[in-house]
Amino acid sequence: MCAATVNHEMSNPVPQFAIRQLILELAMQRGPGKTLCPSEVARAWDSAAWRAWMPAVREAAFALAEEGRVVITQRGRPVDRTARGPIRIALKATQ
Repeated sequence: MCAATVNHEMSNPVPQFAIRQLILELAMQRGPGKTLCPSEVARAWDSAAWRAWMPAVREAAFALAEEGRVVITQRGRPVDRTARGPIRIALKATQ
């Protein structure tokens, strides 16, 4: 379990900055060239109600992708926020 694992009540506003930071932390722990599933982030965020956090995690991941910090893929190909279904998150390769 990640050191950043915390429980949050859904009644609180969605803390996008903190979710973005958790995505980056987990991606860095995974390492370059490796991906993670948004559900891993949601489970680290709130293991009891992780499914409820999936939309917020996907939104944060796509925001990071639009900033150029991560790459979102589906079946190994980069996708944008219009993608439906399973996605993977990876740190963007540095040039």
